[in-house]
Amino acid sequence: MTFTEITPTAAIENARHGGRAKCLQRLIRLDMPVPLTVALSFDAVHGISAGDMPDLGAMLALFGSDPLVSVRPSSEDPDWGGPGAILNIGMNDAVHARLTKSHGETAANALYLRFIQSYAVHVGRLDPDEFETFSTPSPDALRAALELYEEETESYFPQDPKEQLAEILRSMARAWEGTTARLLRQAKGAPADAGLGLVVQKMALGVGQNTCGSGVIQFVNGQTGRREIRGRYLCKSQGRDALTDAEDRDVMYLTKDRRGRSIEEVLPENFANLLKYGELCRTRLREEMEIEFTIDNEELFILDAVRVQRSERANVRIAVSLANDGIISREEAVLRIPPRALSELLHSQFDPSDKRDRFAQGIAASPGAATGKIVFNARAAQAMAAQGENCVLVRSETSPEDIRGMHAAKGILTVRGGITSHAAVIARGLGLPCVVGAQDLSLDKKQRKLIAKDGREFVEGDVISIDGALGFAYAGAVNMLPPELGEGFQTLMAWADEFRDIGVRANADTPPDARNARMFAAEGIGLCRTEHMFIDDDRLLAMREMIFADHANDRRTALDRLLPMQRDDFTELFEIMQGLPVCIRLFDPPLHEFLPHGREGLRELAEALDLPLRDVERRVDGLREFNPMLGMRGVRLGITVPEIYDMQARAIFEATVAASKLGDPVVPEVMIPLVSAKREVEMVKARVDAVAAEVRIETGSDFTYRLGVMVETPRAALRAGEIAQHAAFMSFGTNDLTQMTYGLSRDDAGRFMGEYVAQGVYEEDPFHMLDADGVGELLQMGATRGRDANHDLTLSICGEHGGNPESIRFCRDAGFDYVSCSPFRVPIARLAAAHLALEGWAEEYRLID
Repeated sequence: MTFTEITPTAAIENARHGGRAKCLQRLIRLDMPVPLTVALSFDAVHGISAGDMPDLGAMLALFGSDPLVSVRPSSEDPDWGGPGAILNIGMNDAVHARLTKSHGETAANALYLRFIQSYAVHVGRLDPDEFETFSTPSPDALRAALELYEEETESYFPQDPKEQLAEILRSMARAWEGTTARLLRQAKGAPADAGLGLVVQKMALGVGQNTCGSGVIQFVNGQTGRREIRGRYLCKSQGRDALTDAEDRDVMYLTKDRRGRSIEEVLPENFANLLKYGELCRTRLREEMEIEFTIDNEELFILDAVRVQRSERANVRIAVSLANDGIISREEAVLRIPPRALSELLHSQFDPSDKRDRFAQGIAASPGAATGKIVFNARAAQAMAAQGENCVLVRSETSPEDIRGMHAAKGILTVRGGITSHAAVIARGLGLPCVVGAQDLSLDKKQRKLIAKDGREFVEGDVISIDGALGFAYAGAVNMLPPELGEGFQTLMAWADEFRDIGVRANADTPPDARNARMFAAEGIGLCRTEHMFIDDDRLLAMREMIFADHANDRRTALDRLLPMQRDDFTELFEIMQGLPVCIRLFDPPLHEFLPHGREGLRELAEALDLPLRDVERRVDGLREFNPMLGMRGVRLGITVPEIYDMQARAIFEATVAASKLGDPVVPEVMIPLVSAKREVEMVKARVDAVAAEVRIETGSDFTYRLGVMVETPRAALRAGEIAQHAAFMSFGTNDLTQMTYGLSRDDAGRFMGEYVAQGVYEEDPFHMLDADGVGELLQMGATRGRDANHDLTLSICGEHGGNPESIRFCRDAGFDYVSCSPFRVPIARLAAAHLALEGWAEEYRLID
């Protein structure tokens, strides 16, 4: 038999008949008053599309002599969609006459007219606009609709229920297998060969006198996740009519309401049963469900139940509530929350109900939403923040000079850049919304205005809004929802930490970053980029004096001014982290990044250093490199200008002594960046060890520290066995390692990467998702060779990939000890790690369930 009546014991399976059919069986098993329903399997529907029709006579015989039925789709996953439901199949002239006597002419006209309209549009493929003009269920409208159908099709409207049902089933089956429907569901994650089931259900009319009607009810708020009764009921209606605009029709409230009648008061028994069925769904189906129901002559029918549509905020609260009530396990609660969905909780979001006027699209670089006035430079951002006004920093691309402005802004928008550009990395660390690579925009620096693709111009002070999760920029202000880090979120994360088996640290450069890391329960700092500590005006000038010094002693004099500042920074970091590990990367960027670029900036620097402008220009020109990111930076700078690393090592160790006296003992981790050779590590280690010995003698205090390397070059990964002999840890900087492996600038990749991914050159942007085949092989090779040479070697990644669930899977499989990522990505990494650890449990649970 090609169809199955849904009974408590029928062989109905989600994978064969779809989720709706299986849910209806579960409702029937819970003794809910579900009308007689028949299920058609995926194979049966596929056969229908090819012309192999089931025995419709036998099917309709189940529904009586004058059957009235509906047909609804039943895909394996409700999110995959499907053709719309069609009601009142079986309506014809004879049934219309019978219902006119039993339910009244208006009700009978409404049922027949609705079916004619649905049949004409979905089966006859006629113009919906022509049939939607018949809105009043009058005899004239019914007659006109029948005549229009006959005129358009040159045939009478079918009167045989069997013929009606056959054409509807064929239409729905073929619609599912059409190209457009297939592409739409594949975009939602469905496999290309996903099947469709159909359910044929006896109609509960809901169009009788008085309180007859239909409605939906749910017992939780889909936006907040809080328990409350929500829904709508409409008298003399069918299906989900109650959810349409029905202000002028006979609406009844669900619960007592001063504005009018309610089911709770007028039909208390039906209301009590709805409450009971809602609780049964929650406790037995283990989910918050929206119930579709009809009341016909005070008799309640349950037509369907679907999972309540919800925000990610509500999803967390619901999952935690179900687990706390013992309905689901903690493991299942954790697995119900997709890791990336936490972004909605961690950042402000735009209110989905508010209107938006989009003027640009770029790359979604850092999640969250922001509204503020446009500013075009860091100084303007600081000035506006000082006045208590919100601003959005708009730049062609950012540089280290923009750090203070980025701190002052509420969001960042750049014309150029990719997912690991300077703006993107810093914004993620600060938790700022950021959109980069908005190439449709042009920035006129002289006129100080931003020009959109459609010709609109925005000047400094104009209000715009950006969505860093979608990569969109909007004109004007958009209403926002605040972050949600309440009890439900904290409980879920505590459970995730119970299950995960890989460490999660944070990349944190400043005390505010460290406080965020602590707030999100990071297990330490995996990367502290010390160069970001030199941006303040007093430090920047000392740094520039050091750069312009001609002799080592002059450089030391300038660095002596920076020493106490660095020491205070490190001391505060250690105190905030309270004994947790802090990995400090020694100075990494090329020196030119700390010098001004424009003539005005050079003149100001000449004045500050009391030097002729020509001398300043000459020195700046002398520091320029053809490719500074592959030039004198990182360990190369530390070896050629060793006074920098000496100062930093002293600051770290003096801070270690100070912080250890105030609280938990500190064991700092000192990381050498951009190594490529064993000898580089040996030389830096010798100087750092010497500074440590000096500080021990000077302070009379003993302390320990760990020295390691940042693996950012392919050669470092290849020679990891040699390098590991002199290192306690290896942290893979996957941003630069990806850049060097591909020979691709991460700042320029955004210009063409979308096209590359679209054409299948790369499966995904390698700066966004770790390239497991290419870069991953270098990581695997470096980890294996490093561990072979040093069994106690700690392995981690600290590039932006560290917050991606896919990268965490790779690191966990490769035996890494921890991942490190921006503070606001720490919760995502913690939850993703828990999901990975629970994969075996989930498979076993599914077999039992």
